[in-house]
Amino acid sequence: MSSSSASYDFWVFDLDGTLVDVEQSYTKEVLTIVGDRIGHEFSEWEMAALWYGFDGKRGDLFSQMGIDPANFWSTFHEVEDAESRAAATFLYKDADRVLSDIDGPVGLVTHCQQYLTEPVLDHLDIRDWFDTVFCCTDESGWKPDPEPVQTAMQAMGVNTKLNGNGNGNGARGVLVGDSPQDIGAAWNAGLDSVHIERHGHDRRGVCVLGDHRVTQLDELVSQPTRTLSKD
Repeated sequence: MSSSSASYDFWVFDLDGTLVDVEQSYTKEVLTIVGDRIGHEFSEWEMAALWYGFDGKRGDLFSQMGIDPANFWSTFHEVEDAESRAAATFLYKDADRVLSDIDGPVGLVTHCQQYLTEPVLDHLDIRDWFDTVFCCTDESGWKPDPEPVQTAMQAMGVNTKLNGNGNGNGARGVLVGDSPQDIGAAWNAGLDSVHIERHGHDRRGVCVLGDHRVTQLDELVSQPTRTLSKD
């Protein structure tokens, strides 16, 4: 076990853009069809910004493009096919090395809907990496709302609180993700945060502030977490 792994009692990971990604040809195909149906031709940058939520403010982008978000998302979900999405999804090479190094509970909290997440986990054969998988919904709230993370923590049997009533075990946890929403969810749930920047700040258009920053997940297990570069 690495010193970084030993620093935390449990880990929570985001999925898309953190552990896995999809082939660019797939995102272009899907968003081209969506654009045709809603009457908008997306530029390559708009496609990337919408897919990854680079600035964390898709709503502002929809407004600039004159697109109704509800219409976009309903059309998007009509176009996406779960099996095709899974077949186009690949695992970041560093993810396997990191997850195999971690002892203790590991949770997954993702904005990817369950009907898309399940085929991806099966296709990549990584379902057994996680002690719990939570797919956010309108009912549960979306990151940075802490509820999805707290629900995952309950399923893992961990609690960051420590009190005399025995209602907490004082566990120390961390959430690793690629978006501002992930960082906000970590802090709101009382966890440390690690921002992984796989695209570069220039392309993202914003520098995400987290407790720690990495460009490869290997950095989480190659040195103590407390010495990782600060944002």
